[in-house]
Amino acid sequence: MIPIYIFLLLFILFFIIINLPVFGRLPKGKRLNLIRHLSNYRDGALQNLSVTPMQPEGVSFFDIFKAYFFGKHPNKMPLKPLSFLKPDLNDKPQSDLPEIIWFGHSSYLIKIDDKRILVDPVFSKRPSPFSFIGSKAFPGTDFVKAEEFLNIDVLVITHDHYDHLDYQSILKIAPHTKKIVTSIGVGAHLERWGVAIEKVNELCWNATAELFNAVKFTAVPARHFTGRKFKRNQTLWSAFVLETADYKIFLGGDSGYDAHFEKIGNDHGPFDIALLECGQYNEFWPYIHMFPEQTVQAALDLKTKILMPVHWGKFSLAMHPWNEPIERITAEAAKKNVQVITPRLGETVILNKDFPSRKWWLDE
Repeated sequence: MIPIYIFLLLFILFFIIINLPVFGRLPKGKRLNLIRHLSNYRDGALQNLSVTPMQPEGVSFFDIFKAYFFGKHPNKMPLKPLSFLKPDLNDKPQSDLPEIIWFGHSSYLIKIDDKRILVDPVFSKRPSPFSFIGSKAFPGTDFVKAEEFLNIDVLVITHDHYDHLDYQSILKIAPHTKKIVTSIGVGAHLERWGVAIEKVNELCWNATAELFNAVKFTAVPARHFTGRKFKRNQTLWSAFVLETADYKIFLGGDSGYDAHFEKIGNDHGPFDIALLECGQYNEFWPYIHMFPEQTVQAALDLKTKILMPVHWGKFSLAMHPWNEPIERITAEAAKKNVQVITPRLGETVILNKDFPSRKWWLDE
């Protein structure tokens, strides 16, 4: 009987673990019914606009596992703590111009028209359900804490992956947030975590939320996937168009390259600035993340005046050197005559006034 007891004990333990709050909750009820009626819901899951396999033909999960865990990947981490500027998180903008402060990876704060908009805040040590599993944040990137963000007007969550939706950060930030804008289905996670659901605006692609009679968010397609446990694509993944009376900003989230960027540029552009992913790419998963050269092309497609690369500089979630993404994107931007800005961690960028372009990562 001992093997049976051990099996039962392990089964119970497994059941308890996978139902921990950090994993969130799958959509159900009215929310699930809405998702099932979306035009891109088929075969029990949400779909990309284009066919998007997780890896190219001929590449198996074992190939990826072997390369990731047993291959040689030099320079995945900085040799020393990254330098940063201590930002002003809770003050209003210094001028009438929008301000952007980047905290590494895809977390940044936008101050615009007396509103403070926080995007994909991840301030845990690892983008993982557990603090002892996964890539550890680069040294020097813990210069702000989640509890420092007070009176956030809008919290934007592009999708439910751990490097964009961080349980511990949400628990600390959501109580001090007036409104939340996210992709449809993500509200199920937030509701499980005790977030007041009346704060949450869940958008499907091309749907809009206008808040405070001042800022408008439109969810637009991205090419990616979602999932916090085993079942993928039960919640949506989106980019967002942020509009005020005077400015348009593209909040990219995660996306592989595809024709949707050109359509968004035609329908919503031109943009004053686009914050686009740059990092965590690999030939083993070429459809769900962009290579740096594709990011530059996406900026051209979007008709943006300025490109700000994010999704790098804090976590090593792929096999490339930590600073390769920014090296490649700045080189390609120079070739294509795309204006790219490269602020340091914590540096305040004042739109149309500051154009930081120093290659600070070369000093790290």
